[in-house]
This record gives sequence, structure tokens and C-alpha cells, in this order.
Amino acid sequence: MNGKTEAKVAHIRGGEPTFPDALGATLGRRAPKQLFAFGNLDILRKKTVALFCSVQCPGNLVLKTYDLARELRDGGVTVISGFHSPMEKECLSLLLRGSQPIIWCMPKRLTVKGIPKECLRPLEEGRLLIISPFDGKVGRATQQTALFRNEVVAALADHVFVSYAAPGGKTESFCKWVVEWHKPLFTFEAPETIPLRSIGARPIQNVVGIMGGGS
Repeated sequence: MNGKTEAKVAHIRGGEPTFPDALGATLGRRAPKQLFAFGNLDILRKKTVALFCSVQCPGNLVLKTYDLARELRDGGVTVISGFHSPMEKECLSLLLRGSQPIIWCMPKRLTVKGIPKECLRPLEEGRLLIISPFDGKVGRATQQTALFRNEVVAALADHVFVSYAAPGGKTESFCKWVVEWHKPLFTFEAPETIPLRSIGARPIQNVVGIMGGGS
């Protein structure tokens, strides 16, 4: 799209040049056969950090996640997420005020009318891409579609960062899959992340550093 937003949702089918190879490489037969997208498709070619956080997040990790979002924004790192949990939504608000690219993956069909107003300027600036692996039959989000959306996000990302995963929760189970995919998984160095680190997440102080800035 060369930085310009089209007025309609694009339909990208598997095998087309713009369809990400990472989906099939990571998810195999579970990979979506198509993506629906609105925004700058060039962002799909950038290196990305996937950002996840459980619905319930300890207070000290909330502050760390705010700082992380600012660092990613100021470092020009492309962030991909479902931006669904309260903490993830707060991160989206911070990232939208920056200039770095963002990929927002939806757990239901993508429609132009459903795009929030705060996304319009980033879309026009060519730094936001909104995608969905679901066609028009999936009109609302469910636990199943949200879980698959998270799989797509992690599959597309070069690195995965999880601020917090509640012990025994869905995010922790999802992180076990990420480790099995041999996808680099990172978290904070904190007592609350010990269960997450015990399954393979690596503590890191500077996530911007592993991305080499705005690559």
C-alpha cells in the first residue's frame, strides 16, 4: 500500500506474495488459509515483538509494562498484539501516540465501520495494520476465536513478550505452545513471573535491544 490506507478490507490468500510464510511455518495445518487486512500491508514484512498480558496483572508488573510500551514506542519497534486484555489495551493507547508501526489482530471478522476513531490517523500515516484470520461468518469474538487469534499473533512475531501469565490460566497454557514452537519467549525478571520462567520464558531487561531498535 506504500503507506496509504485503502478504503476497503484487503483479502490476502495463502500463496500470494503478501501472505506471511511464518503462519504455515509455525502453525502447520492449523495456519489460516487467508487473512483480512486494513492498513499498510508493508508492515507485515517488518520484524515484530508480540505483546501479551493476562487479564489480571500484579501492580508492579503493570508499571513495568507501561514502561515497556514506552520503550517499544520510542525505540521504533513494531508491536503485534490482539490488544484485548486491559493491560494490552493500555499499551495500544500508548503505542498509537507514537510513530512506530503496529499490527492489531482481531478475534472476529474485520470491518471498516468497526475501526476505532483513534486508529484513523495512524492508518492514514501508514503505520497501523489491522488484520483478522476470520471471514464474514465470525461476527463476534469467542474464547476459541480469541485463542486462535493469539496463535496467529505469536506465529507472525519474531519474538514474544508476556508481561504476566496467571498460573494455570489460558495465557500460561498458550505460552507452553510458544515454547514448543521454539519461538523466543521473554518476560520480566520478577517473583510473579517465576511460573512463566519455569516453562521456558527468558527474563530480559531490554526488549528493544533484541530487536535492534526499529528494524
